Amino acid sequence: MSPAVRLPGRIGPHALLITTVLPLTGWAIHATALHRQLAASRRDPLTGLLRRDAYTTRARRLLTRHGDDVAVVMVDADHFKEINDQLGHAAGDAVLQAFGARLTAWAGPHAAIGRLGGDEFAAVVPVPAVLLERRLAQLVRMLHTPVALEDGRTVDVAASVGAATPATIGSRDLTLLQRAADAALYDGKHSGRPVLATAQHTTVPSINGRRAGRPGTASWGRAA
Repeated sequence: MSPAVRLPGRIGPHALLITTVLPLTGWAIHATALHRQLAASRRDPLTGLLRRDAYTTRARRLLTRHGDDVAVVMVDADHFKEINDQLGHAAGDAVLQAFGARLTAWAGPHAAIGRLGGDEFAAVVPVPAVLLERRLAQLVRMLHTPVALEDGRTVDVAASVGAATPATIGSRDLTLLQRAADAALYDGKHSGRPVLATAQHTTVPSINGRRAGRPGTASWGRAA
């Protein structure tokens, strides 16, 4: 019997497998890289919190899913400009990172947590109404804990906190709830106590859902 003859140009089964797997592997690597880039674009590079658009999408989903057992919480660092001016922007960055980490630890894995810009943060947190005041007091204590810097110094920090719930405001609209929570925050600014919004807080004039007259709104025409 004559020996088998391999025809020129014929692709064996192993070669065919390799030529099939390699493009698939390349696409998998490419898809993974794209996924990472997309995830990174949704996160604030300094704090790791969600950027405004990604936060808004998740926040609205939580408001729909959890009904009245949810709170919209606004956080604003106190005296942040003085920290930057007196200790430098590296210290300011460290404070923002610490606030982001503390807010994340407080809110838990099922919350939507975002950095809206500068030293302003927001969170939509599933929480029973009977526990809300206690939880907010805990958050204020966490945010008033001094921040340790890499050079060994510590920075005394504080933050103002306002919150709004669908049951109190009578709406699950994120913009309306954030407006009320932001107005409540400024009612208690620098007081060291969290403030729960009432329906009256929704009537405070606002720009893009933030209290009109807050630093930056007049000059920029948008929320600072």
